[in-house]
Amino acid sequence: MFRLRIPRRRPTTSRLARLAAAVATVALVLTLAPPASAAGRLVPIVGIGSTWSANAISAWARNVQARNIQVEYEAAGSTQGRVQFREGKAHFGVSEIPYGLKDIFSGTDSKGSRQSAYMPIVAGGTAFMYNLKIGGRRVTNLRLSGEVISKIFTGVIRKWNDPAIKADNPGLSLPARSIIPVVRQDGSGTTAQFTLWMSKQHPAIWNAYCAKFSKPAPCGITSVYPRQAGLGFVGATGSDGVSGYVRQENVEGAITYVEYSYAINAKFPVVKVLNAGGYYVEPTASNVAVALTRADINNNPSSPDYLTQILDNVYRSTDPRTYPLSSYSYMIIPTKIEYNLTNDAGFTLSKFAYYFLCEGQRQAEVLGYSPLPINLVEAGLRQVQKIPGHEPLTNIPQTLRGCNNPTVSADGGNALAKSAPQPSPCDRKGTTQTGTGTAGARQETPVLSAARCGGGGNSAGGGTPGAGTPGGAAPGGDTATGGPEATGGPGVPAGGVAPQIDPDTGEVVGAAGAAGGEQVAAVPVSLDGEGGWRLQHTVMLLAALLLIALVVGPPLVSNALHGRRRDDYRADR
Repeated sequence: MFRLRIPRRRPTTSRLARLAAAVATVALVLTLAPPASAAGRLVPIVGIGSTWSANAISAWARNVQARNIQVEYEAAGSTQGRVQFREGKAHFGVSEIPYGLKDIFSGTDSKGSRQSAYMPIVAGGTAFMYNLKIGGRRVTNLRLSGEVISKIFTGVIRKWNDPAIKADNPGLSLPARSIIPVVRQDGSGTTAQFTLWMSKQHPAIWNAYCAKFSKPAPCGITSVYPRQAGLGFVGATGSDGVSGYVRQENVEGAITYVEYSYAINAKFPVVKVLNAGGYYVEPTASNVAVALTRADINNNPSSPDYLTQILDNVYRSTDPRTYPLSSYSYMIIPTKIEYNLTNDAGFTLSKFAYYFLCEGQRQAEVLGYSPLPINLVEAGLRQVQKIPGHEPLTNIPQTLRGCNNPTVSADGGNALAKSAPQPSPCDRKGTTQTGTGTAGARQETPVLSAARCGGGGNSAGGGTPGAGTPGGAAPGGDTATGGPEATGGPGVPAGGVAPQIDPDTGEVVGAAGAAGGEQVAAVPVSLDGEGGWRLQHTVMLLAALLLIALVVGPPLVSNALHGRRRDDYRADR
């Protein structure tokens, strides 16, 4: 919702007069202004639905205010988006899934009688944002396979130092800290996409979890995540709710599923997920674009589910750059004058849609999403022509050329997917791991020397992260101190003494360095040491002088000014 907030203070008569004049002026301008188009005029419109795509929609709504387009969007979740639109309480809804899917926990939500169509609005990746530290330092390079993720969110894996998580992260000394899975407690398209992926890729794990709630196999998609007492799960409402919970400092060990943009905004990392090509990747705009080249889109214009997605081939794509949990979000648009829809509202909705289908897609990557490919932009523009009262497009191909969509290439392919970089060799499944951070936490995490990948990625065994070669590691495998690295085995420093790791925090204890590194003790500065008393007394003296100035200064200045005014008055007489 976008409202102007005016500070509360008692207005004076002059301020009231100026305000009244301003309001009168605005009213006069609005009265005299010509209509936006012969086809219709701009009126406020209301939408409701997905929190997954809310960051993009909110940014677009702010941007079009300069064009006198007023869009009020309530991020209440995809389920509410479908329900409220169906009941005629919004001009448009937004959802990651269509009507009619059988929900194993809440049943099937029908489309109802309202006439509508689906229109893709943006692409993105469902990410796994987490809060984990080792030795007081935030982990930013965590990697997990799909099987491990599924076991975490079904309560099978409950500690961060589980052997399966260690296998995904050979470069980290993971703490024996409890995992706190944070799930949506409201009806959510993000939950639907996540559970659909688990049901397709790891059905045995998901079916076993559903059986605890007396649900028969196969257990499919659900928008309402089931939680069982005693497994440490936490429920929160909306994408803001789950990401806000995870980012708290006192909930170390928490992990949630949320759209990538929320982790970026929170300045938190996300999990690099293992894909079918054998690489751990994050949901960058290009990795999502690569993945969705494998999506099956319903291209039958006469189908009620026209343009909706089937993602099975995305999950199974062997391209090393693919992010497996990539998908589209959809706007549900009206196609008939009924309920609260007018031609003017349809006209305004069409203007908003033209903006985000073209210009808005150029902002997608910055916002933490991935732009629609040009074929779906074209299909979206054609869907807009179904909205009653829409502003007509006489030449859609010409409109497309003016969109400057970042996915367009000369041969008709997806330019963003073609230019997507290959993942680091260090992030191929195996015994190496890069220290590069992710999402909103790009700072590097030191990795154990035994897992260091050549001269790339940084090491817990010496050097200063961010200085020169990442982690202070010199090309050829030498440490930052020069000379070849000598270890007594994986994670064992020169001298053959393994570091002692606190099982709860992962912090190195004792004098032994981590993976051959050198322990540096912080030495506090004392005010009582040599010369310290001078600093202490100086600070106290300055504080006393400041206090005297604050107490005595104002009366002296006031008296001086008063005396001067008295002298001036006498002189005038």
